[in-house]
Amino acid sequence: MKVGLEIHQQLQTGKLFCHCSGELSEEGEGHFVRILHATRGEGGERDRAAALQSAKGEHYRYEVTTNSCLVEADEEPPRPLNPAALRVALTLTEMLGAQAPDEMLVMRKIVVDGSNTTGFQRTVVVALDGELKIGERSYGIGSICLEEDAARKMSEKDGEVLYRLDRLGIPLIEIATEPDIRSGREAREVAEALGMLLRSTRKVRRGIGTIREDLNVSTDGGARVEIKGVQELALIEDYVENEVRRQRILLERREQLRARHPDPPPSTVDLAPTLRGASSRVLASGLHPGGGVLGLRLPGYAGLLRSPEGVEERLGREFADYARASGVSGLLHSDELPAYGVTAEEVQKVYQALEADPSRDGFVIVVSNKRSKAEAAISAVRARALQALEGVPEETRDPLPDGRTRYSRPLPGRNRMYPETDLPPCRVGTELLSDIRTQMPERPEATRDRLEALGLSRELAVQLLRGEDLESFDLLVLRKLPINLVARALTQELPALEREAARPLFKSAEAIPDLLEPVLRAVEEKRFSKEGLAPVLKKMLVDGLSLEEAITASGLSGMGTDELDKIVLAVLDSNEPLIRERGMGAIGPLMGDVMARVRGKRDGREVSEALNRRLRERVAPEKGS
Repeated sequence: MKVGLEIHQQLQTGKLFCHCSGELSEEGEGHFVRILHATRGEGGERDRAAALQSAKGEHYRYEVTTNSCLVEADEEPPRPLNPAALRVALTLTEMLGAQAPDEMLVMRKIVVDGSNTTGFQRTVVVALDGELKIGERSYGIGSICLEEDAARKMSEKDGEVLYRLDRLGIPLIEIATEPDIRSGREAREVAEALGMLLRSTRKVRRGIGTIREDLNVSTDGGARVEIKGVQELALIEDYVENEVRRQRILLERREQLRARHPDPPPSTVDLAPTLRGASSRVLASGLHPGGGVLGLRLPGYAGLLRSPEGVEERLGREFADYARASGVSGLLHSDELPAYGVTAEEVQKVYQALEADPSRDGFVIVVSNKRSKAEAAISAVRARALQALEGVPEETRDPLPDGRTRYSRPLPGRNRMYPETDLPPCRVGTELLSDIRTQMPERPEATRDRLEALGLSRELAVQLLRGEDLESFDLLVLRKLPINLVARALTQELPALEREAARPLFKSAEAIPDLLEPVLRAVEEKRFSKEGLAPVLKKMLVDGLSLEEAITASGLSGMGTDELDKIVLAVLDSNEPLIRERGMGAIGPLMGDVMARVRGKRDGREVSEALNRRLRERVAPEKGS
């Protein structure tokens, strides 16, 4: 297999072609509607992916926000390239040993899915031919680009898609590797390494949706497939391995089909007269006037539409995805019928209407309440059936939460690019590059060594590097807070609370240090122990209490040494049989009992010392006797 990776990271520098901020808005302040059409690229041809999207004829409604302007609305020309964003891209250029041209040209990339108001996305190549080293291996960096992020899709209903303009124009730095990656595990390692390199600039946005990966995967004999918009780093390996498995299954199906010497699928047949009166709810929507129930015979496909035993990937699903991309909810195929209310008798009628041989041929049925959509879908399925005889089609696929993917659109090509006519070329002077070289950020490996020198374990140092809280860590350490306590709060307590709440707990990462500092000071002053961090932070972040209110509400208002000693003695008194049986070996279960009563009011180390001292007093006399 071969794998190439594209990282898209939002920058915290303001928008790329105007002076608006890059913060997101909670609501819109007005709207307008556009219909977009595919134009020709620089080579004079229309891009196939853009043409397919344009053919859907959808309307796009755009919500204006406080951080959008006439540039986002495509009512004013773009401003010159954001110099701060360009500086970040050139910094990455130096860190990856890439080569920046003397002059950069902004290009237009045709995109007509409504994610921008112009019908194109502006992008500029900043550098080429870099290198990323991980251990003994090197991975080529094909290009480093700057491009504008898309508008946020808010909803989709009845042929109209609603977008919000707050995200449109936020700078994205795109780092594309060469296809040097040989496994899903390597793909994840490369993504992690590039992510740490990007975060080291301290100029990237953080949080859900601020970084996305595209995976380009191919196998021997297969084709390049782009998995677009992966956000779960942990699933990268699954996406790669599942795509390789899918391509191999498609190649097996190709050989099985070729062995049967099938004819091309014939023209479609209107099955409404054949299935009139059918009780199936799936068929019902296409049987009324204006609807469509269309069938297609697939010569030689009998038994090949379902998946091999224990495998999710199958040709039937491939065909259904193409139908779905054309605007219908899916399709029915011969290897899964009778089912969905379609009877065995009706299946036989379909075979007869399509002049198909059940022992050799398969078929598909497409249903829609609009005949035009059914016709578009069955045409797409027929084209995909012809591709099955060739093997694996080049295409763009969407990631699914379970590690699999779904067909989205054809793979775009060169025909979607042409020059930006509203912006002059951008020149990069030697003075700018020299200035950048004198202010290079700390590289991730140097940061890791620094964190270890401060006293953190290698595992914890790497965890901070891979996460999004290194800047907060450095700020809190500069404020003279205990290093391990800061690391615990950032890598354990806050992530656990966010997982439990299933939502971000901070509007911005910049708010974290100011909120955490007084809480950690309270622990340092022994107003409650570090074991009480989780309940106190939960009361503050989820319930909205002040620090004092959170401490009181958590029952952590402090505990003196005498009170701790009384609890220890009470636990020992109630566990005399266990102590006689195990002696000092009873320390484990006794510690659990004491900590349950202390409930975070005293540090675990102090509790352990008090318990050990009192337990020895009881065990030692027994040994002496």
